Amino acid sequence: MAKRIGIEVSLAISEAVRLANVDAIAAYPITPQTHIVEHLSELVASGELDAAFIPVESEHSAMSVCAGTSAAGARTYTATSSQGLALMNEILYIIPALRLPVVMTIANRAVSGPISIWNDHSDIMGVRDTGWIALFAENGQEAFDLSLMAFKIAEDHRVLLPISVNIDGFTLSHVIEPHEFLDQDEVDKFLPPYTPAVQLNPDAPVSMGTVGIPEIFSEAKKCQDEVLKGSEAVIKEVFADFGERFGRHYKVVETYRSEGAETLLLTMGSVGETAMEAIDRLRDEENRPVGLIRLRLWRPFPVEALRAEMSGVKTLAVIDRAVSFGGTAGPVAGEIRSALYSTDQAPYVASFIAGLGGRDITISDFMAVVDQAEKMAAANEIHQYKMIGVRE
Repeated sequence: MAKRIGIEVSLAISEAVRLANVDAIAAYPITPQTHIVEHLSELVASGELDAAFIPVESEHSAMSVCAGTSAAGARTYTATSSQGLALMNEILYIIPALRLPVVMTIANRAVSGPISIWNDHSDIMGVRDTGWIALFAENGQEAFDLSLMAFKIAEDHRVLLPISVNIDGFTLSHVIEPHEFLDQDEVDKFLPPYTPAVQLNPDAPVSMGTVGIPEIFSEAKKCQDEVLKGSEAVIKEVFADFGERFGRHYKVVETYRSEGAETLLLTMGSVGETAMEAIDRLRDEENRPVGLIRLRLWRPFPVEALRAEMSGVKTLAVIDRAVSFGGTAGPVAGEIRSALYSTDQAPYVASFIAGLGGRDITISDFMAVVDQAEKMAAANEIHQYKMIGVRE
């Protein structure tokens, strides 16, 4: 029977990993992810989790270990942040190419320099094209739930791809929230034991990661891309299954008070809950037709689900939390402009960047973004991104 517990979000994620009965954990500490692997080490040491806990000398080694354990058929987990994710970069490309269903938590943190331990999304945006499925949580309960669902999605034989579950560093990772935990028998019914499609075994040798000559390389990359795009259908299936079993429902694109909205804010991650407060004020106090759309799924990009929410929308204000240096828009806004470009009556897409390096994004900031986006749309302004809260 489910039980409600007040616990730090990082520890709740560790408990989800325990409930998933992982076989191997590659661990290296980095702020603000460290509490996750620390708690997992305690669970393994106490015997509450029967898994190989493998401390390594760097994040590059952590992801290398994940490649080996997953290829050998182990349910595999790791976690990282910021510079650690960047150090993994070489191996991040290899994991999806080998179809290895590794699950990783990323406690999103600004990438240096200047040095910052606080939250933004520059780390995940720096690895967006490595081929991983990427999910975003808004709060601790979602982080717990998505961590469990990630294993089921990744290990589905129609997918067999790695997944990152992204949580905002400190904003989520270090706060204590009430969580509804699941019992082990409930999780076992939802998440069956991992059955590899192919695994390294000296008794039945196979080859993995062989040379791709020019005559087959393009075809291999096309297949990899098609599998990643096709994973969206499985993600929706798992979301629906989880909702039917446990009463908590998720969508790849989620909305808030978007009925009849002519202007929408778009967010990813924990700032969505602050944006909801701004929408409430604009709706209830000023009677303005505004709403909110949140991306739960970043990769594969949910094009059709996004387009389905654009009926009647004139202005879409996208809040990015990373800079695409030298570009004309934030990375999410650029993706959305591309997705909506060929649609009939596409909304005006205004690109805003906010919350870099942990700077607060307030309710008044979101309200100001709505005002500015509507003025830009009325003038059909051709613009680069607008930075919110920057001192001139």
